[in-house]
Amino acid sequence: MTSVPRTVEAVWRIESAHIVGTLARVTGDVGLAEDLAQEAVVDALAQWPVSGVPQKPAAWLTAVAKRKAIDGWRRRERLDERYRQLAQQLEADPSGMEGIASDAWEPIDDDVLRLVFTACHPVLGREAQIALTLRIIGGLTTEEIARMFLVPVATIQQRIVRAKKTLSAANVAFEVPDPNEWRERLASVLGVVYLIFTEGYAATSGERWIRAELANEGLRVGRVLAGLMPREPEVHALVALMELQASRFGARLQPDGTPILLADQDRSRWDRAQIGRGCAALARADALGRGRGSYALQAAIAECHATAAHFGDTDWEHIVVLYEALGRVAPSPIVELNRAAAVSMATGPASALLLVDRLAAGGALRGTHLLPSVRGELLARLGRTAEARSEFTTAASLTANIRERDVLLAKATAL
Repeated sequence: MTSVPRTVEAVWRIESAHIVGTLARVTGDVGLAEDLAQEAVVDALAQWPVSGVPQKPAAWLTAVAKRKAIDGWRRRERLDERYRQLAQQLEADPSGMEGIASDAWEPIDDDVLRLVFTACHPVLGREAQIALTLRIIGGLTTEEIARMFLVPVATIQQRIVRAKKTLSAANVAFEVPDPNEWRERLASVLGVVYLIFTEGYAATSGERWIRAELANEGLRVGRVLAGLMPREPEVHALVALMELQASRFGARLQPDGTPILLADQDRSRWDRAQIGRGCAALARADALGRGRGSYALQAAIAECHATAAHFGDTDWEHIVVLYEALGRVAPSPIVELNRAAAVSMATGPASALLLVDRLAAGGALRGTHLLPSVRGELLARLGRTAEARSEFTTAASLTANIRERDVLLAKATAL
């Protein structure tokens, strides 16, 4: 890959949500906005190697996409009156043409939030909401989304295309909904925001283990939500969870990008200010007095890790209790696997292995690298070296993240 394609990819990763959000505000159509942005990216790949990368590449992409919108509205014989009016408004209003007249580009802060609420509109199913949000806000490719959810690429492509058509057919407005509609959409919005964060926190594929720009975008949107919905404890709890997890970014990688696992991290490099913000956000959630939901329980687990001076000081027994509560509030195989890992630290690997083997027998985590990875750790601690090596090797073959694969293979080799 040459430098220009890398630059285009980087710009898209960082700015795609703002670009698509700006275009959606102009066109009123999220699907059209995403298509126009993609066409502008294709133009950039063709023109930048000749003309050079512009000083403000995101502004360039937005301006080109706006021009394509206007050209398209003019060219098509069957354009409707709404689009004609919008094109006229853009020409008449200098603020609407700013991106075309110059490199000036000032996206409205709430554009990304509008994108999130639009992508999580109830007219869409949960899977479509997640796929569309990751595509237009996270800037992930369909291949990356497919790997995240262990489904064929064609399946994700169909979900995204259908989601755009559904939003268009339902004439969904590009706006943050009225406050009386927020709670209805909140669970989906929070779920999607956290998925974006987790993909940045521990990338499911590629050469990088952490994609901080993606995680920070999820955290930023979460903070905006918390400002909009100060009486919703789970919003504060999600922000707390993301703040506490993000506080470790500075200690999670070696200079060459190799992951550093939790037990080996230099805790002096954890961001203490961010830990403070996370603990304060969790306290705000608790102060609302409506009990802890799934994000608050996860944040409480993260708080246990963040406030332990050393790995050996971690209160594993309390973490086990928190996972048991989480399993009742939001049961899932992943929660059970994490509980087993906590049990192994609190009471030893033998009892934890029984839990993991029960999960394996159920088949819910078949095909993921997570289960053989944890099982390998437990077997290694029990001295069952050959079995542990086999599990680590299996886990390495199942992950699509190169850094994570290397760590798992190193564990297998070290046994």
